[in-house]
Amino acid sequence: MKVLSARPLADSAVTLVLAEAAGPEAASRVGTALAAIRDAILNGAVPGASEVAASFVSLTVHYDPLISSQADLMDRITAILDPLQPGKTAAGRQWRLPCCYDASCGIDLSDLSDHLGLEVQDIVARHAAIRFDVYAIGFLPGLPFMGELPPELARPRRHEPRTHVPAGSVAIANRMGVIYPWVSPGGWHVVGACAVPLFDAARPVPALLAAGDCVQFDPGSLADHDALRRDLAAGRLDPMTFCDGGE
Repeated sequence: MKVLSARPLADSAVTLVLAEAAGPEAASRVGTALAAIRDAILNGAVPGASEVAASFVSLTVHYDPLISSQADLMDRITAILDPLQPGKTAAGRQWRLPCCYDASCGIDLSDLSDHLGLEVQDIVARHAAIRFDVYAIGFLPGLPFMGELPPELARPRRHEPRTHVPAGSVAIANRMGVIYPWVSPGGWHVVGACAVPLFDAARPVPALLAAGDCVQFDPGSLADHDALRRDLAAGRLDPMTFCDGGE
């Protein structure tokens, strides 16, 4: 796998650009490289490296400059990436997350129906059929940027962003989807709500999802949504219940 460019971040990190634009191909390249470098760090094959973080088209490797020079780090990373082919390594975890598409949760479904020329039930069915790839975590702690929406569901962001999007909101814009872990301003179109908390500082890894994971939504009723939210908040249900496995 070719590294398009490498950019130093001060003296303790380097960003490796692996693709020119976000999308399924970039996600495959980044996911494959992320798994390989992460395994190499865990196995001690990259002395000084402590962490690797993924974004839409790049990876950033953090390292201790007192243990490894940037040149040595890049030599080792290049040796790891050279033989790789995107999509040939194990994928991230597979998630089946509950989503309530009730009108009280999917507050933009009616507007989307008018603009997309699709019935609300068709939008719900098509959205729930998508196997989303998590491209990156950002904007809010634990928020996943996911792709890719089919063209028939693509719509630009709202002209007037909301000042208050409820936590758990499942939303779409352009060719991507997100889940809001927190109450937040936002300009994406809200199609539903997910009861599973995506960020918990008490967990060893606070963010539930990670770049390279895959997400598909399971439609459920408003009563199911409320019951799941209560059980999760009370600790009677583990969020990992919704993980089908993978890495």
